[in-house]
Amino acid sequence: MSAETAARAAVPSTSLPAAVLFAVVFVEGFSSLGAEIVALRRLVPHVGSAITVTAPTIGFFLLALALGYQAGGRVDGDYLARVRRNFLYAAALISLGLAGPVADALFAHLRPVPLAYLVLVGAVLCPVAWLLGQTVPVLTNLLRHERAGARSGAALYWSTLGSFLGSLSLSVLVMQWLGVAAAVLICAGLLLLVVPFIRDPAAPRWAGVPASLAIAAGAVAVNVVLPQQVETAYATYRVAAAPVALPGMLDPRVFWVNNSVASLIDGSEPPRYSRYIERLRARLEEMGVRNKRILVLGAGGFTLSHRTTTNDYLYVDIDPAVRELAERDFLGEPIRGDFVAADARQFVAGSSARFDVVVVDAYSALTSIPAHLVTREFWRDTRKLLEPDGVMFANLIVDNRLATSYARNLLASIEAEYGRCGVEILFHDRPQSNVLVQCFAGPPPQAGVPYTDEINRADVDILRSQ
Repeated sequence: MSAETAARAAVPSTSLPAAVLFAVVFVEGFSSLGAEIVALRRLVPHVGSAITVTAPTIGFFLLALALGYQAGGRVDGDYLARVRRNFLYAAALISLGLAGPVADALFAHLRPVPLAYLVLVGAVLCPVAWLLGQTVPVLTNLLRHERAGARSGAALYWSTLGSFLGSLSLSVLVMQWLGVAAAVLICAGLLLLVVPFIRDPAAPRWAGVPASLAIAAGAVAVNVVLPQQVETAYATYRVAAAPVALPGMLDPRVFWVNNSVASLIDGSEPPRYSRYIERLRARLEEMGVRNKRILVLGAGGFTLSHRTTTNDYLYVDIDPAVRELAERDFLGEPIRGDFVAADARQFVAGSSARFDVVVVDAYSALTSIPAHLVTREFWRDTRKLLEPDGVMFANLIVDNRLATSYARNLLASIEAEYGRCGVEILFHDRPQSNVLVQCFAGPPPQAGVPYTDEINRADVDILRSQ
């Protein structure tokens, strides 16, 4: 027997077309990476999107995928039945475990939060990666190529192509226009769609179909029928009555972003707002800001300019859907000012416009602080946008004693560019508080020199400052 004949004999025969095998591998790549993207998005409202969250999640996913490759390489028979069963299990985990109501309930009832994170990643995402990771090594046994390298190369090509198209289409198209639930249904639906084709021609045509239909029905029930929060590719939104009575407020409504209070408005005339918004509005009034250009980085509920006509406002927010949601469900009227859908860092770095006031309000909660909006370079870019006599306000959420390393380093990052800034703590009765920082344009002043008993120039400095 020639070497060529021996190589062909080593490949198990199957009449399943190569196109079907490649389609199955393509779907595996699409849905496995799609599940990872959906899981990362589900984590945002609860633990944020910092690199300390995303990097471990990706790491766990890759570890489970590697273990799946190893498990698939050990399969020595009944290949199609194994892949079909894995696809059914993975579809069930994706459609149910990554559904919005399930993820919300998980983080609502499991404490501490890291435990809920480990359950979502360890009991949902990792098993999906392990199950689907077996696909390529298992189906490589059925590909009709003379060399093992050619078989594995073809399978990996279609799997990786599916991963690429899945990541691109789900993040840029599906989540942007249809929402996260649609991405869940597409990932699970594609797996269920190919299940009837993963069978030996001699097997019954209905193999796997009843299970597929049952999982599909459950997926629709959990992701469509059950009440869903308003979700976009960037955040989860809802508008509801305040959970507790707020003194001095009449029927307050809360605009929740990623499970954190982003804005508040009540039914009084004139309306009342969140304390930091009222303080900002009062500060602008005290400073005599009239007919000025004000840039607001982070839209929230657009309450800073609500029912005002004294200044020209431009809001910048990364989510293009936030304006419609705020107007329809929260304010009940059009916003006052213009809106640009863009990342705040990208906008300030590329804008040539100048503003009299810049308000940085992109911090909805400790779990949702964009890390690229706290660096010295970002604050430098905001200062470049100010007119020579302009002022920058930043609404921070830090501990009320400014004692943590995060609070101290964040203030140090701001003052490294602006010099000494005014700092106002708005809540002293809670561990985390809104802290309003006010800085002025222009080059930072020289660093101060402490007075001592030996050298005390306080009287001279007072005279010089008058």
